[in-house]
Amino acid sequence: MPYCVRSVVQRARREARENSLLALDKLRVLGRRLRWGTPIAILLLVISTGSGATGASRSLSVEETLAALGKGPALGSMNAPVTIVEFADFQCSFCRKFWADTLPKLKGAYVKQGQVRIIYRHFAILGKFSEQAAMAAECAGEQGKFWEYHDMLFANQGGLAFTQSKLQQYARALGLKAANFNRCLTSEKYRKKVEGETAVAASLGARGTPTFFVNGRLIVGAQPLDVFQAVIEEELGKGTSTKNREAKR
Repeated sequence: MPYCVRSVVQRARREARENSLLALDKLRVLGRRLRWGTPIAILLLVISTGSGATGASRSLSVEETLAALGKGPALGSMNAPVTIVEFADFQCSFCRKFWADTLPKLKGAYVKQGQVRIIYRHFAILGKFSEQAAMAAECAGEQGKFWEYHDMLFANQGGLAFTQSKLQQYARALGLKAANFNRCLTSEKYRKKVEGETAVAASLGARGTPTFFVNGRLIVGAQPLDVFQAVIEEELGKGTSTKNREAKR
């Protein structure tokens, strides 16, 4: 299977419950999206669409659930008709394979043409070092270098590559402000964000890394370009069909 998986997916779910994210399949929130500091907002699986005690409820779609996560590190135009959301772990060898083999091809064939936008989300399921690397990437993102740090992590994957001293070393190599980065990392500023995205991935059915959602459609594993291409072209075709229908009106 071209993806990394461990029983820690169950650990992610257990930790979610311990953080007051109870009854994941029945979780409800009223009104607008809440901030990451509010744990109960992390897993938006069901949303109330009515008002008062008699209001009707409906399940959120995959796309709505992903959108509820808010902004994330992204490549490509905000107006791209196709969005790929990647859930990955920096320690996962298959995530590295996708980064090395398929991602550059997607960027060349679709992202640069404004047809696809790629959003990175954390699915940190392989232990403490995975969580540390994910938080470090977010700290680098504060200084506008998430993707450069993302590349650095995958390029150096293996062994004890994600100890705190190594993560700080990568930051220095990229010219980040060391004091700001170190303060962000040691305070675990982005722990809730990392844990929240990991829990959302598990709630959406992800069982390993990498897991992708292409306009809400699931793709599992470090698949070759043609697998993504088939789904992307189908999604682009939907947009073309809609435009043609509107032009005939």
